[in-house]
Order: sequence, then structure tokens, then C-alpha cells
Amino acid sequence: MTALEKLKTWIATYDDYDVLSAFHVDFTDQIPANGGVFPAGMVEVSRRKDILGNGSVLNQYNFGIYTVFTKAPGDDTSSTTNADWIADFQEWVQEQSVTGAAPIFGDNPTEERIMAQNGMLYEATDEGLGTYMVQLSVQFRKNY
Repeated sequence: MTALEKLKTWIATYDDYDVLSAFHVDFTDQIPANGGVFPAGMVEVSRRKDILGNGSVLNQYNFGIYTVFTKAPGDDTSSTTNADWIADFQEWVQEQSVTGAAPIFGDNPTEERIMAQNGMLYEATDEGLGTYMVQLSVQFRKNY
């Protein structure tokens, strides 16, 4: 299973995932109740070798998670509901990572971290849609 497939399968276990009628890769429809994951590549964070020559690398995958919800201009109720969904999703990611319930991407589960941060309203339209974005990153160690 690829990292993207693993991530998508895991996100689908979020309790309030059911508000999304569709979850795409690299796009979101401009209709309410759908979302998408946008892979942003991998970054090598650090590298080390032990005295025996064994190497290990700390890597980080980066993703943008976008959701489209109803958000009528000036409607505080829908805005609050949407913002609460984003905050709850971020807290769920943190809990899953801390408790070890999140998927494992590397070779050392005790060093894995999945973080969801900077949740925000990305775009609002006059037609009553709000696109929200959360930055998701996965830090993991690979041994060579």
C-alpha cells in the first residue's frame, strides 16, 4: 500500500468523515460535503550513520487536506460548524498519533509523528461555499 493509500484509508476512519460525500486526490469539487488530499512530496529532515555504517533518515511527508462545506456569506452558524469540524479533525489526528492508532510509515513506530496544523478557511465564495484547509505532515524514520 502506498503512503497516499495508507493516509486516505486512515482518514476515512475519522468519526465525522461521513459528512464528506467524496474524498479525491489532487482536487475538490465545488459542491458542499467533499474534500481532497493534495500530496506535497517528501522532505528529508535529517540523516545519520552509526559506528557500524548503518544509516537512518528522518523523513517527512506533507499533504494539504481540503474540505468544501456550505458557508453562506455572513452566516455565523455554518462558519462555526465548519471551524469546529476542522478543529476536531486536527485533535483527532493528534490523538491517533499519540496513542499509536495512526498508520506506520517508517521503520520505528516510537519515532513517528503525524501532525495536523494550521486549519483555516482557505476560500469563501458568494455562492455559499467555504473551502477549508489543514496541513498534514507525517514524520517517520527509515533505516538502511
